Amino acid sequence: MTRTLSGKVVLITGGSRDFGAFLAETLADQGADIAISYVASAARAEAEAVVEKLKAKGVRAIAVQGNLVADPTLDATAYDRQWMVNVLGSVTITRAAAQKISDGGRIVFIGSGQATRAIVPGVADYAGTKAAISGYARGVQRDLGRRNITVNVVQAGIMATEMAAEAAENFPQAVIDMHPISRIATLEEVAGAVSYLVGPNAAYTAGTIIDVSGGVLV
Repeated sequence: MTRTLSGKVVLITGGSRDFGAFLAETLADQGADIAISYVASAARAEAEAVVEKLKAKGVRAIAVQGNLVADPTLDATAYDRQWMVNVLGSVTITRAAAQKISDGGRIVFIGSGQATRAIVPGVADYAGTKAAISGYARGVQRDLGRRNITVNVVQAGIMATEMAAEAAENFPQAVIDMHPISRIATLEEVAGAVSYLVGPNAAYTAGTIIDVSGGVLV
């Protein structure tokens, strides 16, 4: 694989497992140095295992424990955890990263097609959090655009992740059949969109949403 990201540093929140870990390996294969974050101490071993895999690819890698929603200006007890993690966690890390990221850098949020179209009942809060991120991303693009920093969202469909596996019983075949491409997404397909957005050919792709959802939104 061409190492188009050599010399670049990537921070992946929640990079100790599942899609985050897969994305870390994908971008490391392209030459990026990787920092991953994890919340619970129980995830430390997983995070360290990911770091070792990344280092074996010839890149620098570290794992940092941190609670993205531990902002002293926020009363955590007043918010549902889903909103805290999906929205306020993303806001907190983006504000911190904006002070450190180099001009010409890239920010990519992992969203969901549910932000555009809630295809099943019972997902109002989840859909709301992801819609909030899409709007926030557009605002951040305005704020950081003069530094040639791009901000984009990859709206993933149902992926082959542990979370999807746990929720599989809530996604019957009828839901899959709603997708023109009637299957779930592979991790490679979603990571491919991220790879494009952080790569050299996406310097003018800014403030956009890329759907990797099998056409369910058409």
